[in-house]
Amino acid sequence: MRYNFLLITFCFFSLNAHNIAIIGTGYVGLVSGPGLAEFGNNVICADIDKEKIERLKRGHIPIYEPGLDQLIQRNVKNGKLSFTHDVGQAIEDSDVIFIAVGTPMNEDGNADLRYIKAVLKTISEHMNGFKLIVIKSTVPVGTGKWASDQLQKWGINKQKFEMVSNPEFLREGSSVNDFLRPDRIVIGTESEEANYIMNDIYASAFKDGALPLNTNIATSELIKYASNAFLAAKVSFINEIANVCDATGAHVHTVAQAMGMDHRISKHFLKPGPGFGGSCFPKDSQALICIAQKKGISLPVVQASLITNQLQKIKPIEKVKRLLDATSLENKTIAILGLAFKANTDDVRYSPSIDVISVLQDERAIIKAYDPQAMENMQNIFPDITYCLSPEQAIENADAVIIMTEWPEFEKLNLKKTKSHMRQPVIVDARNLLDIQELKKAGFHFATMGNGMHMQ
Repeated sequence: MRYNFLLITFCFFSLNAHNIAIIGTGYVGLVSGPGLAEFGNNVICADIDKEKIERLKRGHIPIYEPGLDQLIQRNVKNGKLSFTHDVGQAIEDSDVIFIAVGTPMNEDGNADLRYIKAVLKTISEHMNGFKLIVIKSTVPVGTGKWASDQLQKWGINKQKFEMVSNPEFLREGSSVNDFLRPDRIVIGTESEEANYIMNDIYASAFKDGALPLNTNIATSELIKYASNAFLAAKVSFINEIANVCDATGAHVHTVAQAMGMDHRISKHFLKPGPGFGGSCFPKDSQALICIAQKKGISLPVVQASLITNQLQKIKPIEKVKRLLDATSLENKTIAILGLAFKANTDDVRYSPSIDVISVLQDERAIIKAYDPQAMENMQNIFPDITYCLSPEQAIENADAVIIMTEWPEFEKLNLKKTKSHMRQPVIVDARNLLDIQELKKAGFHFATMGNGMHMQ
């Protein structure tokens, strides 16, 4: 512990410009690369997708993330950030290699490490000196050791590299700020040299108040899964409480407010909705269950959070049927406002809107959808529904509106005008964006999450 303290103190006064390669330009790599460049490092973002790299060179950002385009432009302009599809050359030109490729969920729930393995193979083929290999991707406990074994299996001397686990804690929609001003930076390694280099890479963040946590690789790997599984459980818990509120006349916002006043609980992630989505909570919770099962351990709390979440995703459909007094939604026109799993992103992975649209299709409903950023991504999943250019176009002649994503523009809907364009005045506000009194005043039949059903 004394060594780490002295090391971090030294880094507050020292920042060497490290030559870094980021392998993978998905959400994690495309935020981490420019972020590390902002900290003063020389960064090459590399990806085998040549077309994607060419678009990035032209200034086209393939994901929607507030502030990311400015961060990239600034660091490309100052020469700290570049892009290449020549992954091997990027490895040779760098001393530190960050692996930021995807680890999607297999059918059995385990994390798929084939992209990690492919990057490790490429590293082994371009090892032209000592390399610090940093796994930024979310990976199962034990991956660091497995990666080291793979490299040695391919003939790389253990003296030529060190492994580091450096998990990301980025929230889509605010990931730029999360990277530049993190709560904590977790560095997992058994090497003092690697620890020193990593603390130097992040020296600017430490100067600005980020809290360092130096640990071994296995602990670092587990921290990411444990964090996401806990937050997922917290979301599922407040959704269950919201369902109790609907049944009893209690108000979930007040319940959540009172709970959040307890510093042991905190107010964060106590906002009810149609369930969690995105690339982290569902995948990481399931992967953690698989990791535990391999060790003969059951995780009933984590498992329950996933079960609750799946049930929660169809709650908006149940509410629509009750408001319309219908057993089926066949030939009913349903407007879906919001397709991304959360606001300020175009990411639809595991979005609750996917489940809602699937059920509506099964019931032969007519579906009109709008999202300010995510429609192109959702078209890859549902090419045969109607995508609209505005909320107003989606609402036109609808029998019911379901608000699925907390985009600010939905909060500003003109309710009087909205009602006049609908076939029936029915709204399910699955994000609790709209004012209940205003909905009543406008004469809507409506439901929220945790505030009961309101029939005029």
